[in-house]
Amino acid sequence: MTKMRKIFIALTIMMPAALFAGNPDRAGEAGASELLINPWAQSSGWYGLNISSVRGVEAPNVNVAGMSFLDGSQLEFSRTEWLVGTDISINTFGFTQKVGDGAIGLTLTSMDLGEIEVTTTENPDGTGAFYKPRFSNLGLSYSRKFADYLSGGLTVRVISESISDVKALGVAMDIGIQYITGSDAHPEQIKMGITLRNVGTPMKFSGDGLSFRGLVPSGDYSMTQDFRSETFELPSLLAIGGSYDFYFGLAHRLTMVGNFTSNSFYKDQFGAGLEYALKVKKTEMFMVRGAYRYEAGITSDIDRTSASTGIAAGVTFQYPIDELGQNLVALNYSYRTSYQYEGSHCFGLRLSF
Repeated sequence: MTKMRKIFIALTIMMPAALFAGNPDRAGEAGASELLINPWAQSSGWYGLNISSVRGVEAPNVNVAGMSFLDGSQLEFSRTEWLVGTDISINTFGFTQKVGDGAIGLTLTSMDLGEIEVTTTENPDGTGAFYKPRFSNLGLSYSRKFADYLSGGLTVRVISESISDVKALGVAMDIGIQYITGSDAHPEQIKMGITLRNVGTPMKFSGDGLSFRGLVPSGDYSMTQDFRSETFELPSLLAIGGSYDFYFGLAHRLTMVGNFTSNSFYKDQFGAGLEYALKVKKTEMFMVRGAYRYEAGITSDIDRTSASTGIAAGVTFQYPIDELGQNLVALNYSYRTSYQYEGSHCFGLRLSF
């Protein structure tokens, strides 16, 4: 057994002991919760449970280690209508490029929460002015194959949140490992993955929006007072998962995935999903997937603490634009169910070349 295999097996054995660190008592204490939303149309079709098998441009938001299995380059744009009825949308752009035994990637995500009317003590019904909160993050990623069966990666992400003259900045880091094995006929049939995400600096809001000017009670003059804001942590998590591919002839593949996620500021989550793929010639041209992710209280209207009801599904249409099948265009769609709202729709367009 090689040294790298021993390291991965040791990590796999030790991780479950650390995984059960989910802390629902700290729910709501972390900020930047938009980092927990998967903005990509393909991987969100099974809630990002594919941390062991994700590949290419979507890997930095699931498990960055999967980026190194890319051949060539990928460019993708995705738009999410988050919790339809809330006017919240998410736009994401990503690019990855193979470099030697690894790959580099760039991801830009922007969350638009729509317009909110300004209210004051004198005009509690609104002043007629509006402001637009904006959350965004920029990620730079690098992933490398240490062997044919083992890869690792790192993402550094700059986070920005702004709300009407108030802004917060932070830096987060993701790391991940993927391990693959299988038979001679299917050398990538079994996959395992581990990822640690959103570990970084505390964030704190500052700006003119935290200043207040008013009259001094004991005098006829006014003064400006600055309010202090408290720092908040990032929503870090640790996830471990595996997948197994079933092959039916040369044209059909069925992949089963399982996943466990421990959230530092939320409940633990368990999930499982399936994906079916139809190959035409050398290209998997059609894929359909679905998953269920469970957390305590998700089925109870009383104990529920999330808008999610745990069900996700998606579909991919992929078509080669050259005779060799090396250049591909793909259309992705996913839907995630939700409580009270009308779910979340995500659409994506990807080019592989």
